[in-house]
Amino acid sequence: MGQNSRLQPEQSDWWRDAAIYQVYPRSFADGNGDGTGDLAGVRARLPYLAELGVDAIWFNPWYPSPMADGGYDVADYRNVDPLFGTLDEAEKLIGEALALGIRTVVDIVPNHVSSEHPWFKEAMAAAPGSPERELFHFRPGRGPSGELPPNDWVSEFGGCPWTRTTNPDGTPGDWYLHLFAVQQPDLNWAHPQVRYEHESILRFWFDRGAAGVRIDSAALLAKDPALPDFTKDVDPHPYADLEELHDIYRSWRAIADSYAGTRILIGEVWLPDAERFARYLRPDELHTAFNFDFLARPWDANGLRESIDSTLSLHAPVGAPATWVLCNHDVTRTVTRYGRRDTRFDFATKAFGIPTDPALGLRRARAAALLSLALPGAVYLYQGEELGLPEVEDLPVERLQDPMHLRSGGTDPGRDGCRVPLPWSGALPPYGFSPEGVQPWLPQPADWAPLTVEAQVADPASMLSLYRTALRIRREAPGLRGDKFEWLAGDADVLAFRRGADLSCVVNLAPEPVALPAHTAVLLASGPVEDGMLPSDTAVWLQLN
Repeated sequence: MGQNSRLQPEQSDWWRDAAIYQVYPRSFADGNGDGTGDLAGVRARLPYLAELGVDAIWFNPWYPSPMADGGYDVADYRNVDPLFGTLDEAEKLIGEALALGIRTVVDIVPNHVSSEHPWFKEAMAAAPGSPERELFHFRPGRGPSGELPPNDWVSEFGGCPWTRTTNPDGTPGDWYLHLFAVQQPDLNWAHPQVRYEHESILRFWFDRGAAGVRIDSAALLAKDPALPDFTKDVDPHPYADLEELHDIYRSWRAIADSYAGTRILIGEVWLPDAERFARYLRPDELHTAFNFDFLARPWDANGLRESIDSTLSLHAPVGAPATWVLCNHDVTRTVTRYGRRDTRFDFATKAFGIPTDPALGLRRARAAALLSLALPGAVYLYQGEELGLPEVEDLPVERLQDPMHLRSGGTDPGRDGCRVPLPWSGALPPYGFSPEGVQPWLPQPADWAPLTVEAQVADPASMLSLYRTALRIRREAPGLRGDKFEWLAGDADVLAFRRGADLSCVVNLAPEPVALPAHTAVLLASGPVEDGMLPSDTAVWLQLN
């Protein structure tokens, strides 16, 4: 276990107020010098994460994959892609991180597999109606010659979610379902072999020391077996939030609970209905789920207050902690988003050429960091947010790899802009991400030298210093643990709340400075605070007595 007092075996509830750092392995650190991030790079940078003060690392998929969707097209769930390293390295990483007080959460992708997965290759080689094809959703097409897709669904990435196969004799065959990219065929979760396989995968990673799993597209696994057309406002939805999901996650929870310590299940659950969202967090299902409502809200006091209230109220009846996140590998980076006229996040509004004010965005992102870290529950920090990295919006079009860009016909910039490799040191690319002279898999901006870890680590005013200090206070201050939360009276454009008995957070979203409430000390501020006035777009943590 090492000497780190932050990690104790008896801490069965560690996940309830954990600070979890998201690592996108391809872009974190390049350990072998080939231009792509890998596990060797993460292992070398574990001291950085320990100094940052996080409790756990969530890794995006590191499995063997053709990388049609950034690793979310998995060919083998029990191994590591050679691009990233080996299974032995993954096991060493889990142990080395634990020795520093950092647990590991792995990504599980249960809705679909890669078209290179053995199951799907066997299914494609088999005849229509064969047992191999029952593990997926193969259907004959509609129309006189089966030339039309089996239904009218739309892919999560845009376009048709059906692809037609070709029979051995060269004639057109059945169609298969892929809610995401063509290379990601959906599994048939009504088949017992699919369920048994994923239960075995959970045990595989728990046996290797993983402290939890993050479940990708957790609300999409089950489908209406009739695969009906998706008429407007149909209830129940034919492939989202079906009742069968709850039985699946109860079986997963039983597996997690069978291990010593606490192995957690974290759901990626995008649902507009807050009450249905909360059902996944009942005591015998998932431990927690991502709070996308908070992430998507604009920089607006009323909207953020509403999101905080609804989040806390829907989690309370099921006894689950809330989660708070500002950005992830799918979302426009906070500094860029908050510098725009429209500060909310919506996949439908993503486009090239949206203007942003970087200085305004950075000021708001600093304030948002203190806001999210002061709220009760767990917080997720996407790599590079602690450096104040902006979205890279001028990547050469020919370097873009995200299928969302490709499937949109080139109108959607995709998600590559938030996945650009991290800058660690130096004045020029690759900024210590790779050895000098090695070109990273995505190009880094020429003006990132002030944003490197090396440049920020000794600067008390940097974003990195802000996050390090905030995470330390959050870990040490009793008021920032537990679920005690109370709004304080004040201006409608100011978010002010008490945590515990002696700490408060105040965030000014008004256009003018506001007076600070009574306090005995300023613990931390996202920007300068003078003469008892809190400037616009600034947050502060106050000691009350």
